[in-house]
Amino acid sequence: MPIKAVIFDMGGVLLRTTDHTPREQLSKELGITRCELERIVFASDSSLLAETGQISEAQHWDHVLDRLNIPQEQRQEFQRKFWSKDRVDDDLIDYIRKLRACYRTGLLSNAWDGIRPALHMRFPHMLDVFDVVMFSAEVGMRKPDARYYHWILEILGVAAEEAIFVDDYPLNVEAAKQIGIKAVQFLDPEQTRREISELLNHKTGRKG
Repeated sequence: MPIKAVIFDMGGVLLRTTDHTPREQLSKELGITRCELERIVFASDSSLLAETGQISEAQHWDHVLDRLNIPQEQRQEFQRKFWSKDRVDDDLIDYIRKLRACYRTGLLSNAWDGIRPALHMRFPHMLDVFDVVMFSAEVGMRKPDARYYHWILEILGVAAEEAIFVDDYPLNVEAAKQIGIKAVQFLDPEQTRREISELLNHKTGRKG
């Protein structure tokens, strides 16, 4: 089957931390490593609940900051510093924009409920290159749940074998492969574009 859609993860692929210095500084002040801090923010029980919409992003942050014993008057600044070096890969966004001329494009992300307005505020044109944007907190499912992949495929109007999926997390890549999607693990932008091009193999699947 010709490829008709290309679907991307967001965090770690399109939106990446370009400088870890602020998180290293926060971690040092807390007496923990940066990896430990990021695990608390991204992989704690409250984060998983927030990713499936069972609690709000604000409630999740309350859990995180309570656990870290951050005083109320410092919490807003803590969050600002934590996110301060996250940047969108504009070159990769431009690449997706070009793909969209011939293929359906999708964004499939595990994310908390506040992400859509936050992206519109910080990176206003990032979502414009996608035909479908799906955030886990908005639908109550998260990767690697197969239902989540099937849902975006249905909305895009393509079969699993007609789609490519890109994610930096091996478990999510493997889950996509298990249902028949051609999946690429993101290691760096150049490698990702090369592997997508190889899968497309110069075929001309059209939008529709």
